[in-house]
Amino acid sequence: MTNAVAGLPQWSLQDLYDSPDAENLQTDLDEAERRSTVFAANYAGQLNSLDGAGLTAAIIEYESILENLYRAMSYAQLLHAVSVTNPDIARFYQSTHERVTAITATTLFFTLELNHLEDEHLKSCLENKNLSPYQPWLNEVRQGKPYQLSDDVERILHEKSVTGRHAWVRLFDETMAHLKFSVGDKVLSLTETLDCLTDNDTNQRQDAGQALVIGLKSKARTLTTITNVLAKDKEIEDRWRGYASPASMRHLNNQVEPQVVEALVSAVKNKYSNLAHRYYRLKAVWMGQKRLNWWDRNAPLPDDAGGMYEWQKARELVLGAFGGFTPQMADLADIFFEKNWIDALPRAGKGAGAFAHPTVPSAHPYIMLNYHGKPRDVMTLAHELGHGVHQVLAGPQGLLLSNTPLTLAETASVFGEMLTFRALLDKESDVVSRRVLLAGKVEDMLNTVVRQVAFHEFEVRVHAARKTGELSAESLSQIWVQTQQESLGPIFNLNNGYEWLWGYIPHFIHSPFYVYAYAFGDCLVNALYGVFKDGHPGFQEKYLDMLRAGGSKRHRELLEPFGLDASEPAFWSRGLRVISDFIDELEEAL
Repeated sequence: MTNAVAGLPQWSLQDLYDSPDAENLQTDLDEAERRSTVFAANYAGQLNSLDGAGLTAAIIEYESILENLYRAMSYAQLLHAVSVTNPDIARFYQSTHERVTAITATTLFFTLELNHLEDEHLKSCLENKNLSPYQPWLNEVRQGKPYQLSDDVERILHEKSVTGRHAWVRLFDETMAHLKFSVGDKVLSLTETLDCLTDNDTNQRQDAGQALVIGLKSKARTLTTITNVLAKDKEIEDRWRGYASPASMRHLNNQVEPQVVEALVSAVKNKYSNLAHRYYRLKAVWMGQKRLNWWDRNAPLPDDAGGMYEWQKARELVLGAFGGFTPQMADLADIFFEKNWIDALPRAGKGAGAFAHPTVPSAHPYIMLNYHGKPRDVMTLAHELGHGVHQVLAGPQGLLLSNTPLTLAETASVFGEMLTFRALLDKESDVVSRRVLLAGKVEDMLNTVVRQVAFHEFEVRVHAARKTGELSAESLSQIWVQTQQESLGPIFNLNNGYEWLWGYIPHFIHSPFYVYAYAFGDCLVNALYGVFKDGHPGFQEKYLDMLRAGGSKRHRELLEPFGLDASEPAFWSRGLRVISDFIDELEEAL
């Protein structure tokens, strides 16, 4: 084990429960089941007779029941995330999910009946001052009214989710966790193999790339089946609900208008050449290559000394950057280290990637990442701590209003990255080191904006093609290469197995059409940071207020204090210009 990854933290979940066998876990589930039965007896079929005070009481009880259930479910999810290959924990995770799904089936009537209420009746109820704070949540529930099916159909879809979509997602996760890749003389996990693609050694990167291809190709049949089943499952449900496109439900959940997403995607695609194509041509020159192999996309530059960051140093860098913005942000982030809310140690059986899980407001968030000590890992730490700070600040909104749409959730995380990068860049006076830092940031931004929009395009084309019949692995690979070539440009050799890399992207499986949220967040952060650098009065407190709002406001309301409007076409161009300006600076230094 290198010094960079020595002594890395593993989280303690005891603030939720001591173990899967904990007596209070079973008690919480039993109590939630009892209360759900009473709740249904008191309110099912009765909502249209409630006044404002009665509806408020019902929502408060509903929120409290969900708090208990989500606490148990969060514990099972977090335990499973770091022990995906453990069969006992996998059974516990599935059993808990089935139990929670069965209990929430009892309370499912509540949101369905809220959508049956007449507008005038609800308007009258909202005159009650205690109910009015829940209006954003009620609006969110009722925006699904046009797409709601009959109560019986909604219930069977809810109950069958554990043996339908959720089961296929679990199969994907366990397939990925069990995969092993032979890189040189080592047998590595998916996370470790992907990390090798950022190694300074060209041969190591090529070996890792080919190992990745061999491993994914060996599971192509399974991954193809999972992708086809989930795409068809989505098409059936979307058709029954009457959604205009496969992405419509995601837009609805993200509380963002389709035309805003279309403007973002169009703006990014129109800048493929000026951003990704232009940058990777520069990278090829730096690396002395006429064309780049795909496994060199995230390769360090030749001038990159390959510095490693020990965990304590990474902690100091991120907290220092957050504190430079506002001490409150650093203080909130530091709690994650002090109270052992982070799991950073890569290990066998642990899931790939990184996330921040909010759990429930009565507890606190947890952060998972796989830390290898590289500069990108420091940025990942800043990204997830941005999420974590957001989740802590939004917690007082309560369970129903603290959840933030993905587009705005990614804003907080990307802002954390930007603060950390700017702090590092401002301290760097050496020309070569500054170029390495700047190039690394450009690559991160291209991964966040261009690559994610290309992922979005892959999903759009896959779901469109799936409507005409099941897709072969070769068809999926063809769509993958097309969308990647368009976004990355002609400088790349996208052969030698690259066509199989669609198979490991978890977002396609876990959260269809999630990926544009990263591009949304990055461009929004670029615009926000520009406002901050221009000396906007009271920016820090306005920013924290935006995070505190959680899901109680839509993006238009949240951006208004900063004078920004994401519905304006110029907004996205402003965000993309930041990336373009960085590339200009790199070109000048060539």
